[in-house]
Amino acid sequence: MDSQRALLIINPISGTADKEGLDRYVRSRLGMRGINVDTAWTAGSGDATRLANNAVRAGYGSVIAAGGDGTINETAAALCHTGVALGIIPCGSGNGLARHIGIPLDINGAVNIIENGLTQDCDFGTVNGRPFFCTFGAGFDATVSEKFATDKQRGRMTYIKNTFREYINFKPTEYIISANGQMLTQRAFLVAACNASQYGNNAYIAPHASITDGLLDLTIIHYGNLLTTALVGIDLLSGLIERNMLIHTMRTAQATIERPEPGPVHIDGEPMWMGRRLEVECHKHGLRIFVPEADHPFVPIITPVMAMMRDLRHNMEQIIKKANLS
Repeated sequence: MDSQRALLIINPISGTADKEGLDRYVRSRLGMRGINVDTAWTAGSGDATRLANNAVRAGYGSVIAAGGDGTINETAAALCHTGVALGIIPCGSGNGLARHIGIPLDINGAVNIIENGLTQDCDFGTVNGRPFFCTFGAGFDATVSEKFATDKQRGRMTYIKNTFREYINFKPTEYIISANGQMLTQRAFLVAACNASQYGNNAYIAPHASITDGLLDLTIIHYGNLLTTALVGIDLLSGLIERNMLIHTMRTAQATIERPEPGPVHIDGEPMWMGRRLEVECHKHGLRIFVPEADHPFVPIITPVMAMMRDLRHNMEQIIKKANLS
């Protein structure tokens, strides 16, 4: 394994940001540190996994994924238990894993972290053998992800629109959940297994989740009425969801989730179809990731507000940049 060789995998259609010149910028920045960067562009589903697998076989020391959570998932899936480090340049709509780790949304800040070279061995989860690195969910969140994936428009507003549209007519499902030697039968709005703290866009489904503790945070949202269930959304954004009366949480290394029939799920925001029985498991320290030097503990309200301010600043910088180019 050659630590001075890196493969940059770019998804050209993730999110809304233009990727033109990204490869030259990363090559220039890391080249000053003596790292030789090769670039590959994805053209469809599964490409990032294939390209990352090839990089592992070729002896690259790191693979950098530039895209959204789907691209990060595909890339990371090939790097588990290899010792090859994952670099993240967040270019998606939600960027859940990057936000949890504390990787900036701007390209310069994200490359700084890779350039510094600090890595950490992090956990990942699997559901029926399929890896996830941020969140897995069944129920309402999976339905919204399914609708979002088919929408021609991307971005936060499209996600919010799909959330409200599906919420009005959504029916809760009965789940049987086995974890930590207990069996629970719950009629729930959704069940999420979380390696990281949020879905993306600063929606904190498991605010105190850790990607290094060897455990998944299992979050069950019960269904109240239209108002009380809707108020859960406010607690998602404030980081106070664990205090909500409709929420049941537990930490576990593995769990079984059973539902009446097969249906949609999402893995790191990417929708797919799975059967009635869902086996989730945490794999401790199975993925090496470039991380920031500082680790900031989560504080309800304060952490979300600070994240919102960073997003506003980033969005303003993007608007100014586009204005200057036009």
